[in-house]
Amino acid sequence: MSLVVEFSTITQLFDAVTLKFQHETRPVIKQKIDGKYQGISYAQLRSDVEHFAIGLSSLGISRGDCVALISENRSEWVIADMGMLYLGAINVPLYTTLTPKQIEFILNDAKVKFVIVSNQFQLNKVLKIISDVPSLQKIIVMNKSGIEFNDTVLSFREILQKGKQEYSSRKNFLGQEIDKSKPEDLLTLIYTSGTTGNPKGVMLTHGNMVSNIQASAPCIKISTDDVLLSYLPLCHSFERMAGYYTSLGCGATIAYAESVETVRENLLEVRPTIMASVPRLFEKIQNRILKQIADQPPVKQKIFHWAIDIGKKYAKAKRLKKFTPLLSVQRWFGDKLVFQKIKARTGGRVRFFVSGGAALGKELGEFFEAIGITIIEGYGLSESSPVISVNRLDNYKFGSVGLPIPGVEVRIASDGEILARGPNIMKGYWNNQKETEESLDSDGWLHTGDIGTFDEDGFLHITDRKKHLFVSSGGKNIAPQPIENSFLQSPFIDQFVLIGDKKMFCSALIVPDFDAVKDFAKREAISYTSVDELVNHPQIKKHFEEEVTKLQKDFALYERVRKFTLLIQPLTIESGELTPTLKIRRKVVEERYKHLIEKMYEGLT
Repeated sequence: MSLVVEFSTITQLFDAVTLKFQHETRPVIKQKIDGKYQGISYAQLRSDVEHFAIGLSSLGISRGDCVALISENRSEWVIADMGMLYLGAINVPLYTTLTPKQIEFILNDAKVKFVIVSNQFQLNKVLKIISDVPSLQKIIVMNKSGIEFNDTVLSFREILQKGKQEYSSRKNFLGQEIDKSKPEDLLTLIYTSGTTGNPKGVMLTHGNMVSNIQASAPCIKISTDDVLLSYLPLCHSFERMAGYYTSLGCGATIAYAESVETVRENLLEVRPTIMASVPRLFEKIQNRILKQIADQPPVKQKIFHWAIDIGKKYAKAKRLKKFTPLLSVQRWFGDKLVFQKIKARTGGRVRFFVSGGAALGKELGEFFEAIGITIIEGYGLSESSPVISVNRLDNYKFGSVGLPIPGVEVRIASDGEILARGPNIMKGYWNNQKETEESLDSDGWLHTGDIGTFDEDGFLHITDRKKHLFVSSGGKNIAPQPIENSFLQSPFIDQFVLIGDKKMFCSALIVPDFDAVKDFAKREAISYTSVDELVNHPQIKKHFEEEVTKLQKDFALYERVRKFTLLIQPLTIESGELTPTLKIRRKVVEERYKHLIEKMYEGLT
C-alpha cells in the first residue's frame, strides 16, 4: 500500500486522510506525556486543527500571511502547521537552535505577522527582538507553565478553546478556505541554514510538495501498519516531506522522539518499523556496537566478526539470487547468535531506515545490511521539496543516492554539477531575484551546487559540494567529503575536518570520540587529569597516527593527511561551527582554528 487518498494540495491531503480514518482508534500521532507514550486519534487531530485554524482566523490571520513556527517535534507543530495552511497562510518554520539575531533577520525578511513558539526559552529569544520586527503582532506559546500571558503573548490552548467555541458558526468557512487553496499557492518559506551569509527563503508551493510526495511514496513504500519514529527537525524539508506529509498520506502512525539525545531509549519504547535519519546516528550506533564487542572475550569477538562476514556474503547472494543451503544455515545461526540482539536495540521491528542530509558511507550501509537492517539513502535539497533521487528497497547500491524519482529529470553539467528539473523545483528565493537567477536557469534547471556522476546502471553518485572542492598548491583537485567520511569510520573519531585548499598537503582537525579515547586510556593505563592532557598524551597521539595511516592507505598521495590536530571540544551548532542539519561551516571552523592550522604548515613556503 502507498498513498491512501487523492489530493492536489497539502490541506486536501490532511482533510481527506483524517476524514477517511476518523472512526479508527489507532493513533495518527504518538508522543510522550508524563513519562509514557500516548496516542492522538485522527478524529482528535482533525478537531484540534479545525479549532486552531478558527482561533487564528479570529485573531486576524488570513490567506497570504506569514506565520513563523519555532518548536521541537510535537503534535502542536502539526496542529499549528495545518491550522495556518487551512487559512491559506504561509508556514515559515525555524530551527530551535537559531539565535535571536538570526530569528530577527528571517522574521523581517518574510514580514512575519505571528510567531508560534514551544516554550519560555524560545519565547525569550523572540521577545528580545520584537521591537526590531515591525510586522510582528502576536506570539503564541505552546507550553503554559511559567509563561506570563498578555495582549501580545497568547496561549496556544486558549486559541484552541476560542476556535472550539466558534466552531459551530464557522464550520462552513473552513471548507470554503480549503477549496480556495490551489497547487500553485505558496505553502512554505524554508530558510536554508547555509554555510555562509544570511539564509535564503526557499519558496515551495503546495504543488511542489505534493508532486514530491506522490513521486516518492511508490519508491519508499509506507503502509497503514507502519510506525515511524520522528526525531529530525520538522522544519527541515526532509523530515517534513517524508516523515510527516508522506507518512500521513500513507496512513502510518508517527511517534515523536523526546529529543535527539533520547532517540536510543525512544527506539525501544516506540519499536518503530521505519525511521528517517542522518548518517551520524548510524555511525554512532556502529561505533557503540564495535566498542562493546572490543570489550568481549576473544571467542565472542570471533563469533561476531564471523557473523558479520556471513551476513555480508548472504546479502550479496540475496541481491544476485544465488543462495546455497550452507550459506542460508550459517546466516540463520549468525542471526540467532548476534544479529537479533543488535536489532532488539532498535525495538526489533525496523523494516528499513531512510538516510539523507549527508553522504552515507558505503561500508556503513554494508555493515547494517549484514545485520539485517537496510538503510535506503536518498538525495535532495530544500529547493527540490526535497527529494531528487533515492535508492529502492528492491534496487539499491551503497555509495550511491539511488535513481531519480518519477517526474524529475537529472543531468550532469559540463563542470560536473548536478542539475535537476521537475514539478518539485521551488518557485525561487523569497525577495532575492539575484540568487534565484543564479540557482534556476532559463530552462528551469536547478543548479544544485553538488558535484556528481551517473554509473552504468543509472545510479547517481555525489562527489562533493561544488564550492567545497579543494585545489592544492600543486594543482590537484580534492573532494573533502568522501575523505572525511572515510575517517569517520574510526570508533575513535567523532568529527573530522579536512584542510587542504591552496595548501602543499592535506591536514585535518579531528574531534576525538572522547568516550572511546578514555576507554583506550584506561586499557593502556594512561593517567591524565584533564581532557587537554589526555588528547596531548604521546601515546594517544601515536594511536591516532596509526588510525589515520590505516584509514587512508587507499587514498591517492595528494589526498593523504600528513598532519592533524586533535581538538579538545566538539564542533557545535551553538558555536556556529555546524549548521542546524549538522553540516560543517568550513569558513567558520577554519577562521576559529586558524592558529592551529597555521601551526601545521609552519616553516613551509
